[in-house]
Amino acid sequence: MTLAETLAELHAASFPRGWTTHEFETLLANPAYTIITSDHGFAMLQIIPPEAELITISILPTARGMGHGRTLLSRTVEAARTAGATSIFLDVDATNVAAIALYESAGFSEFARRPGYYASEDDKPSDAIQMVHHVSAQ
Repeated sequence: MTLAETLAELHAASFPRGWTTHEFETLLANPAYTIITSDHGFAMLQIIPPEAELITISILPTARGMGHGRTLLSRTVEAARTAGATSIFLDVDATNVAAIALYESAGFSEFARRPGYYASEDDKPSDAIQMVHHVSAQ
């Protein structure tokens, strides 16, 4: 199985509309994108110093609630810092309470919202909360 196939499979297990293998192949071909992997999931960053964007983070449903997301997020922040990023941005679905709590515990804070950004199965779109984490240099 290719890396893109593995990422697509993990992503589909985590989100209602997982990204396809082709979408991951396209992202992986871009040198600005970095993948941070673990035994339980992955994170994808776009890094264009001095900024980085957390594109997605995915933890296997069976491994959630055990600290794997926190560990992966910490490694992701460190990768952005090492690459020269001083700010990391992300969008998170306003209904994803667990993810919001994870990001806030890691130092991210809300700075804006995108109303109705995420589609839902019940035709009631939810807002995207835009968050930022200012990374200190080491």
